[in-house]
Amino acid sequence: MYEYRTLANGIRVVAERIPHLKSVSIGVWVANGSRNEAPEENGMSHFIEHMVFKGTHSRTAWDIAHAIDAVGGQLNAYTTREYTCFYTKTLDTQAELAVDILSDMLFNPRFSPEDMELERNVIFEEIGMYEDSPEDVVYDLAAETVWNDKPLGRSILGTKDTLLSVTPESMRSYMKKHYTSKTMALSVSGNYSEELFALLEEYFGSQDISREEVTAEAAHYTPGRALRRKDIEQAHLIAAFEGIDVMDESVYSLLVFNNVFGSGMSSRLFQNIREQLGLVYSIDAGHSAYIGTGMFEIYAGMKPENLGRVCGLIDKEIKRILAQKLTADEVETAKEQLKGNYILSNESAGARMMAAGRAMILGKKIYTPEEALSKIDAVTVDSTAEVIERVLRPETFTPVIVGPVGDDIWRTL
Repeated sequence: MYEYRTLANGIRVVAERIPHLKSVSIGVWVANGSRNEAPEENGMSHFIEHMVFKGTHSRTAWDIAHAIDAVGGQLNAYTTREYTCFYTKTLDTQAELAVDILSDMLFNPRFSPEDMELERNVIFEEIGMYEDSPEDVVYDLAAETVWNDKPLGRSILGTKDTLLSVTPESMRSYMKKHYTSKTMALSVSGNYSEELFALLEEYFGSQDISREEVTAEAAHYTPGRALRRKDIEQAHLIAAFEGIDVMDESVYSLLVFNNVFGSGMSSRLFQNIREQLGLVYSIDAGHSAYIGTGMFEIYAGMKPENLGRVCGLIDKEIKRILAQKLTADEVETAKEQLKGNYILSNESAGARMMAAGRAMILGKKIYTPEEALSKIDAVTVDSTAEVIERVLRPETFTPVIVGPVGDDIWRTL
């Protein structure tokens, strides 16, 4: 059962009490990511995520890390295209410590020039590590291709040029603009008492951050194609299609369809292309949903000489599922698998906190486990057929390749 509160300054709170636990997970969510950045600010959201761990006006970076480590807790954060999350997991008796540290990091960061220079170099290393991971590069290239020059298509990490332009003053100005009571939310899951809400009010609700909300720029899927030559062993392919947006309730039918088509070791793509033919090591399909847009992507990594054949086999599977859709047995089996996965994942308070917080910050309805399971149960052969037709539209097809191949590859695909 979820509890909903609104703090004095307008920050929203969603909480789920699980009394039999001895821990509590707390997340601070900000509706701000790389999609909210101007071109010259690219990477700012992720840079801020790093910098708040570098110390506050009352705590050093070591103080922050040691305080949580000393009680056996966890403290972390991550940045996406549409939001940033800072979270803790501690014993329920250490809830005030967790709330204190999270609020201190977000409202009193030091942002010293010396720390900023050090952390900038850390992010440069992260960018280098990313560039050495063609599986990541090809996904970002796909986003860049379909969303063109819109912020949604830019890298979360930013570039060396944009990061070099960041100063303590520009970072503080960005936070003042984007970290507001309208863009922030708190999610809690685990064992807590009414006292926790008083702590949230004291540490978060008392902050003067009631400013106008900054909305993200709209993005529209535009089909195309892209190739980035890279001197590596494998060719990495994304076959992208326009997907559904984050608010679309057809997601449950999409998950059932993709459970059969491309998600997991029993999927058609994995069984027919990897297991039976051994042409790839990794192949799968997934969906990236955002506010107002989405992308369905099929990924495969293979020897360059197998690229043409693998593309042909993927096309064969797409045409097969478009023509035949799913059988009633396939739908029922996929539903049971999804329900099992959902139930197992919900045994973690941290996962429950993440799911509720993500839904709240994106403006989605937060479903109870019973409601979510009923949504899966409601999927039918007809609803999966409808979403297959919507997602696998040939006119939105966008092939993206990273690897040791040249432009002549387009003549063979």
